[in-house]
Amino acid sequence: MSQWFAVIRRRGPKWDHARPLRQQALWDEHAVFVDNLEAEGLIRLAGPLEGANDALLICRGESSEAIEARLAQDPWTPADMLYTARIAPWNVLVGSLD
Repeated sequence: MSQWFAVIRRRGPKWDHARPLRQQALWDEHAVFVDNLEAEGLIRLAGPLEGANDALLICRGESSEAIEARLAQDPWTPADMLYTARIAPWNVLVGSLD
């Protein structure tokens, strides 16, 4: 049974802090990958957190391990530009994402 997860992805050592997000190496490949995860239903919401080196993803999946395995296929992961810092089950008590 699938459930909601909050995922924190953090910029890695190869992130070029002098360049804007959409000018990072492999941006096009990363964007296509993330768009596909949304189309598959894994990612519901995603984006960088203001003033931090983190991005927040709201995902729906079977387990944190399954989500991490899928995120490991992001072109930015093996390029050391982005890594998963935390995946936590999220119990939505107010509002709805469905």
